[in-house]
Amino acid sequence: MRLDTKHWPHSAIGGNGAAVAGTIANYDSKVRVLIAHSDAIVSAGLAALLGAEGDMQVAQGEAMVLPQPVQADVIVLDHKGALDYMRRCANAPQHGGALARVLIVTQMEREWEVRTAMMAGVHGYLLQNCSPDQVPAAVRSLSRGIRYLSADLSRCVADSFTRIGLTSRETDVLQLLAQGQCNKSIARELGIGVGTVKTHVKGLFDKLGATARTHAVVLATRRGLVGDGAISQH
Repeated sequence: MRLDTKHWPHSAIGGNGAAVAGTIANYDSKVRVLIAHSDAIVSAGLAALLGAEGDMQVAQGEAMVLPQPVQADVIVLDHKGALDYMRRCANAPQHGGALARVLIVTQMEREWEVRTAMMAGVHGYLLQNCSPDQVPAAVRSLSRGIRYLSADLSRCVADSFTRIGLTSRETDVLQLLAQGQCNKSIARELGIGVGTVKTHVKGLFDKLGATARTHAVVLATRRGLVGDGAISQH
């Protein structure tokens, strides 16, 4: 696919197509978008979609952290790439330049995945099955300094932040509940008393808004709180 990078100064494009440090002008006041998504097909689709927008200048490459900020207004990344990029930015020397704003496009839609990204400093989050018009809308919002989440994700995140987070022990109990274990089995597995297990289960009900054990597991599964992590060893 031919990418519209001819209007970007040569100093802003590395040999591998990555945006690198250097002073470049904001040509025609267009939003400079660097697509650095790990999925080649998604990357190509995003490049075609955003490249058709008259107010955007699109390039593909790697979101490298160099002594100077990446020369783009918005970087589009996958979930893992965005978290890695934000972590490298946090550890990189600061030189006073404005950092590009980061937009995630991903299939990862569970509550904790969205929350982790937003708490890492990511500015926008879209699902790959979103409507095509949401992508340029998100890029424009980020370029103006406005965060962007689709409506359903906004509700999910807002709802999650109104609840107190689970403790590590409550998480352990929740994982074992999801495996169908009874209170005695959970107590034996974790090396705690049955009464303590009951206290943790009640705490889970309160925090999840559940009325029964099965209900708690269903709600936790919907929120992506069970199913991936190994049980902590105590």
